[in-house]
Amino acid sequence: MMRPRLRIPLSRPCLGVPAQAARPSFAQQSRSLHAVPTLNHIKKEEGIPGLMDPDTFKMTWEDYQTHIIHNLNRSTADTDFESADLKSIIIKTAREPVFASIFNHASMAHNNEFFFRCMSPKETIMPERLELALTKSFGSIKTLREQVVHTAAAMFSPGFIWLCRIETPGNPNVFKILTTYSAGSPYPEAHWRRQEIETNTAIGQGSADGLKAGKTYLDNSAFGAGKPTAEAQKRLSLAPGGVGLEPILCLNTWEHVWLRQFGFQVGNKTGKQVFAENWWFRINWEVV
Repeated sequence: MMRPRLRIPLSRPCLGVPAQAARPSFAQQSRSLHAVPTLNHIKKEEGIPGLMDPDTFKMTWEDYQTHIIHNLNRSTADTDFESADLKSIIIKTAREPVFASIFNHASMAHNNEFFFRCMSPKETIMPERLELALTKSFGSIKTLREQVVHTAAAMFSPGFIWLCRIETPGNPNVFKILTTYSAGSPYPEAHWRRQEIETNTAIGQGSADGLKAGKTYLDNSAFGAGKPTAEAQKRLSLAPGGVGLEPILCLNTWEHVWLRQFGFQVGNKTGKQVFAENWWFRINWEVV
């Protein structure tokens, strides 16, 4: 008598698996809209000279980004987020504790891609218009570079350093340095967010009363004693005290990006500091 075979249901295939090993259905293909883009400006067999050898580049971009995108697709399947762009997902999930996992993967995918898109395998020249604007904000390009490098060296936890253009009345070219930790987002619409030990978000209390109190606080912060004008509605989308900004450059300080190549210590400097110093000369200023 033939024994019945044990039938094991197949799980959703992850990105990067060869087609012959696990071919997703048409429905799955059309649903998994988030994918790892190709970085045409960086050759994977060369990496980023002076910053990442080919193996480090493969791990930090191809392998890690594939892992993050796979988890994002899995967590957003059959939801309204599966067809939304990363920035929209980040903003819509930042204040909701139940969506903490989706936020973390969407924000990490966005931040890591931003970091790699701003790099070049060779040194580039900063456009004169940008140089003048940055010099006006920081005093000199040397001062800006030192601030970024020292900020990276001082960050005890992994995260990202951003160069942002701040919305300032009468002066559209004011630039500031912003740090975000873990998978934190640079966008002010997502700033009112607390990162817990278990990477869950919280707004005050996690209860319904706590969430209601948080929304009331936001409303009061936006409207104050005035009427709900268009300007007040705009403030409502930001965290309390938040200002409009646009990130234009990103430095990734997560350990997996620099530790393999530079180690913990290089002479009298930390490996992360040397990584940040070398990264400055691999910025693609035309992209910025």
